[in-house]
Amino acid sequence: MLWILLGIVVVLFIFVIFIYNSLVTLKQRVKNAWSQIDVQLQRRFDLIPNLIECVKGYMAHEKETLEKVTQLRTSWAKAESVSEKANLDNQLSNALKTIMAVSENYPDLKANQNFSELQEELRGTENKISYSRQFYNDSVTRYNTKLELFPSNFIASMFHFTPESLFEAESDEVRKNVKVDFNK
Repeated sequence: MLWILLGIVVVLFIFVIFIYNSLVTLKQRVKNAWSQIDVQLQRRFDLIPNLIECVKGYMAHEKETLEKVTQLRTSWAKAESVSEKANLDNQLSNALKTIMAVSENYPDLKANQNFSELQEELRGTENKISYSRQFYNDSVTRYNTKLELFPSNFIASMFHFTPESLFEAESDEVRKNVKVDFNK
């Protein structure tokens, strides 16, 4: 009888270790996924000063948009939480879309090789950011689901695992298409 009890305790102990390790693994994947977003956002922010300098001469009267991009870039560097960075990232994406749309009205700018190269780099970076957001949200969803599933929810609460936030648009405004009015 003692051997059976000891066997049950050992099996339960191994089970707890297995679930704990799977929770740690999922938590690390979430951290890695966020890190990948961070890398791509930093790449975008490194490109922004070059884009702004290239565009300044052509778009003098679009100064407000350029200043907004610069301000958002500075705010993002100071943001600490995922939700703050997500909100600023969404605003910055819209501002960059505006710059790209406005550039269509400046044939000389569109023909500028530096601008074309920067535009292509930003387009590639935006695609990577989009993929990284999706990967992050997939990782967070897997992790948060594991936190809620029985019996891992007991072990998660015992070891104080907490849910992570998804990377999402903060408002309906950032989900809208950018509208550019050339008649100002």
